[in-house]
Amino acid sequence: MNILYVASEAAPFCKTGGLADVAGSLPPSLVRKGDSVSVIVPLYQSVADQFHGELEFVKWTFVRLAWRSVYCGLFRYEKDGVTWYFVDNEYYFRRPELYGYYDDAERFGFFSRAVTELMREFTEKPDVVHCNDWQTALVPIYIHDEAVRDDFYKSIRTVITIHNIEYQGRYGRELLEELFGLASGWYDGGTLAYEDGINLLKGAIVNSDAVTAVSPTYAQELKYAYFAHGLENVIAMCEGKLSGVLNGIDEKSFDPRADKSIAATYSPGNMAGKKKCKEQLQQTMGLQVKPDTPIVAMVTRLVPHKGLDLVCETLDSIMEKDVQFVVLGKGEAQYEAFFNYARARYPGRVAVYLGYSDALSRQIYAGADLFLMPSKSEPCGLSQMIAMRYGTIPIVRETGGLKDTVRPYQSWNGEGNGFSFANYNAGDMCHVVCEAIDLYHNNPDAFKLLQKRDMNEDFSWKRSAEEYHAIYEKLCK
Repeated sequence: MNILYVASEAAPFCKTGGLADVAGSLPPSLVRKGDSVSVIVPLYQSVADQFHGELEFVKWTFVRLAWRSVYCGLFRYEKDGVTWYFVDNEYYFRRPELYGYYDDAERFGFFSRAVTELMREFTEKPDVVHCNDWQTALVPIYIHDEAVRDDFYKSIRTVITIHNIEYQGRYGRELLEELFGLASGWYDGGTLAYEDGINLLKGAIVNSDAVTAVSPTYAQELKYAYFAHGLENVIAMCEGKLSGVLNGIDEKSFDPRADKSIAATYSPGNMAGKKKCKEQLQQTMGLQVKPDTPIVAMVTRLVPHKGLDLVCETLDSIMEKDVQFVVLGKGEAQYEAFFNYARARYPGRVAVYLGYSDALSRQIYAGADLFLMPSKSEPCGLSQMIAMRYGTIPIVRETGGLKDTVRPYQSWNGEGNGFSFANYNAGDMCHVVCEAIDLYHNNPDAFKLLQKRDMNEDFSWKRSAEEYHAIYEKLCK
């Protein structure tokens, strides 16, 4: 099959979150399954600056955007058996950041229209166009709209993946015709109508041939108002074409046996290097160098849905134990202030880095003993998988992909691969964290067995690629 994967970001070219990891890892895995795969993303400033000499110019043209004709360039790059296409328009994409601009609706409306028109220029016509989140939600709509007039589009099947339904692309009714160039029937018929405006993600869910979420549990959660952010009725209406496919991680990149960012490499059969990584982390972060004191770590955005209010409420109780606490992340001022206060309150025991560093994050994954993710909601989550890959045992709340990847430890038979709690409750979280710390101190053999079990978990993209391939095959029959 010929697959066109459409995304607003993709590693290693441009990244703000987990979508980029998926867009960078899933397509090569599909190629290994025998599919022909292309990926198309915007040519952002960062991509143009870093890969300028490696991109092959394909063509330039004009793209229809409502009443305008807008310049559009197309560049190509071959990597890992995948053909990468980059959509160029410096007015829209030559900016320091990927998102967060007043005209994001116009920027990604242009991108979606460009994808729809440029696919005619590709060597192979796509059988399936796989889109992601609201930034590409107009693509299935444009394909459906064009298919009424143009036979080229009639056989193309579309998939939309919901990475986080909280972000839906909600805009005023007036943009439908003036900006996106769609007839009023798309609103009057209810496809894009939402409250008193339009909702792009809703339109993609209704129009796509298949809808996927990034974990099986998240797919089920989307049926409930708490998680669906107003689209629960739309999800219920489209339940028959909804499925959950758990994301994977790049196991070649996140490999403690070969990672050059960490102090020493190690493997399930030889864990000596993890002790050196722990010592380096303690030295780097200004913690007391105590090899027998467990380190609880968080690598996270400092925002409410990551469960940080539970941490703020219970940190003093946790620190009554013989434990150290490490946080890497940035976000809301209230949480940054709290962790700065905690660092001052517990010198040598709490360490904080307000920002993001890929190298430091890897050192934390390798050097910590326990990894805390008490999220209110977590569609999939990659950090818990990366932590397990490095032999750092996860402590999570049972939601989304966290529930699908972490099986609670059972002391009576030794089964499980981490620790979890169900209710979003500070007391429950504190109990489970203390339980994990106690296991570290009181039953080191069981703790080491969990570490090795975690490192042997299969979080590769092979499984996910097989599930997506099956979805594509079903659509094309």
